[in-house]
Amino acid sequence: MNKKSKLLINLSLLLSKPTGITVYANNVFPYLKSLEPTLLASQQYQKFHTYLVPNNLTPEQGTKGHLNRLTWTQFKLPKIYHQLQADLLFSPVPEAPLYSKCRSVVMVHDLIPLRFPKKTSPLTPYFKYYIPQVLKQAEHIICNSQATAQDICNFFHIESKKITPILLAYDQEHFKPLSSTKKALNIPYFIYLGRHDPHKNVNRIVKAFAKLKNNQQYQLWLTGPTDKRYTPKLIQQAKELGIEKQLKILDYVEYKQLPIIINQALALVFPSLWEGFGFPVLEAMGCGTPVITSNISSLPEVAGDAALLINPYNLQEITAAMEKIANDNKMRLQLKTLGLQQAKKFSWQNTGQKTLELLKQFID
Repeated sequence: MNKKSKLLINLSLLLSKPTGITVYANNVFPYLKSLEPTLLASQQYQKFHTYLVPNNLTPEQGTKGHLNRLTWTQFKLPKIYHQLQADLLFSPVPEAPLYSKCRSVVMVHDLIPLRFPKKTSPLTPYFKYYIPQVLKQAEHIICNSQATAQDICNFFHIESKKITPILLAYDQEHFKPLSSTKKALNIPYFIYLGRHDPHKNVNRIVKAFAKLKNNQQYQLWLTGPTDKRYTPKLIQQAKELGIEKQLKILDYVEYKQLPIIINQALALVFPSLWEGFGFPVLEAMGCGTPVITSNISSLPEVAGDAALLINPYNLQEITAAMEKIANDNKMRLQLKTLGLQQAKKFSWQNTGQKTLELLKQFID
């Protein structure tokens, strides 16, 4: 256990059902192998030196998991850092021990809890008081888009030279066009991928779908974890708009099923009010599925010219984009071609290589 390790990679919060942060961490750390890092993780990884940490430090244990991890980060992590004679800690989230001699490079995915604060959410004080301190102490900050870099500058008054945006990627072997020989579904559908939180703007998707001409010919599929705070309101809204029979709520979909339901959709509708990156847009383009998404935050960085960009606050624009997709075969084909070309620009190898080059600068 006392092997000297210049670099520690903190994987203490990885989830068994991957969300964005877990997907990011799992795909980047293999590219850092040449630095001979030690992984701080709750399971062993082949070909890597691993320092085992408790398995109760993740969001899967709810608020308790977060508190366990923050306590472990503050009090146990510095001891491990010094025991292994480390030179740098790399964290895939903006967490590191405060007021310690641990040098760190941290990753910021978004500052959504500051843009859309919830009074009772523990994330609000976490983002307001803890994260700014971590970022000030960090040697350097990585983030996932120019939009997030700008947010870090604006919210925390950190100089841009301390921040490097490195765009993320997607699994190109998984999210790809599938042969059209599969049994076609009886009814065409629009799909949304993601949580049901208010800033995801799902209520406007439901309203926009209800305004679609001949909407009884289509379905709207909401794919992503349901939430007892928000999902019942969406169901109630669909009933009031008379489209409850066309609304299909799928909850968490197994990873292997995702490309199938994305491929068969008319389009991904993703008018989020803010995203640090926006995996669903990239995954849909990788499948050759047309995309309707927002013209703000990081989403234009991901979509480029390969999607219909709309003002997410404008209901008419969302409906009009859905009408275009539903009625224009030529446009669907064009968006498919452009989407596939745009998606090719994003690879984990590129993300991993850029992260490797950056971390090398901070290791003696």
